[in-house]
Amino acid sequence: MDKDLKSLVIYYSLEGNTEFIAKKIAEEVNADLLHLQLKKDLNPNSFTKYIIGGKQVLFKQKPELKPYDIDPNEYDFIFIGSPVWAGKYVSAFNTFFNETNLSNKKIALFCCYKGQSGKTFSEFRQSLIDNIIMGEMEFKSPFELNKKINEKRVKRWAKELISKKG
Repeated sequence: MDKDLKSLVIYYSLEGNTEFIAKKIAEEVNADLLHLQLKKDLNPNSFTKYIIGGKQVLFKQKPELKPYDIDPNEYDFIFIGSPVWAGKYVSAFNTFFNETNLSNKKIALFCCYKGQSGKTFSEFRQSLIDNIIMGEMEFKSPFELNKKINEKRVKRWAKELISKKG
């Protein structure tokens, strides 16, 4: 893949793990960042985040997003990252996919989790069926477990994906 291709990292992060990975990808491949934010976000310090966030995911809710000024369709390669909630990607992406028609894009997926990655990647693949999935990478508690190792892993992975022919 040509290094001059325009790259974007789209992510949602509540506690900072996914944001950490997203920023490392953006640094490594000179990508722009699109941080999806809910108009009414959850409190990262409250136990209710599990109840409300889990309910949003399980019922495939589409919470309202704060406006953003980036058009993902202007990019050639898109990294998409989410924390894992209830074994799936967060509900912010339900809204994003409903509002944004992504097709014929080269996409790489990443997720951050504490327990297991669950069906996150298969759910992403279903939502992104008209795109080319170039790779997937999961990170278990990147802040808590081997931050430096995860930083090296994500940088190596992002660089390999950008240099792939495809």
